[in-house]
Amino acid sequence: MTAPERRRAAREAREATGERIAKRIARSGLCSRRDAERLILDGRVQVDGKVLSTPAHVVTAAARIEVDGAALPDLEPPRLVRFHKPEGVLVARRDPAGRSTIYDQLPRHFDHLMPVGRLDLNSEGLLLLTNDGALKRYMELPSTGWARRYKVRVYGKVKPEALATLAQGVTVDGVRYGPIEATLERQQGDNAWLEVRLREGKNREVRRVMEHLGYPVNRLIRTAYGPFQLGSLARGHVEEVPFKVLKEQFGKALSAWS
Repeated sequence: MTAPERRRAAREAREATGERIAKRIARSGLCSRRDAERLILDGRVQVDGKVLSTPAHVVTAAARIEVDGAALPDLEPPRLVRFHKPEGVLVARRDPAGRSTIYDQLPRHFDHLMPVGRLDLNSEGLLLLTNDGALKRYMELPSTGWARRYKVRVYGKVKPEALATLAQGVTVDGVRYGPIEATLERQQGDNAWLEVRLREGKNREVRRVMEHLGYPVNRLIRTAYGPFQLGSLARGHVEEVPFKVLKEQFGKALSAWS
């Protein structure tokens, strides 16, 4: 069977059996599956003219789906891009304070993509974006096990034994952080460069944990998210990940598009 024939067969099978409405909304790129479930529970989703009350509803390709009265966007194959987020750019659709956001930086044909995880305003480096809400959710789940890697500059004379204590996890201000691998790369005067590797990626995790150790962060660069690398991608630039690579990394999750 040729590739086009496999693709057609997979889509026909999915159309015949149907899929849960929240997954269908997420695959349209409108939002994540979790957000889609909230939309449904809030009574904002209609299928064939009827307001849904449960995200367990199954739809086929023939279903007419509307969210807030607007037709759901047509499906397109999953896409993933690498973006080198500059420092001082907000990971948000818009900012009431008027600060620059990633959507001010991205080319117009990428402005419908959703960020995978976050980088805070003063952090820089690799940010992944996708049009597929289910894929976004998969990459963000701690259970997926994907490591995030960072180059981190901190203030202070770093003691390797202090960094080693993070390997067992740490609790800061009542928040439990999982195991973190942190190594000293070099000490430069009053500053030091560290390599940090973690899997959870909680809000401002690296900054809070290093502050807890007495090493405030003054620069943070994400260099990798799972198998995807920042590499030589220039600051502010974006590059799409080839679909062949997506199939290699996500396997069955993309079988319908193979």
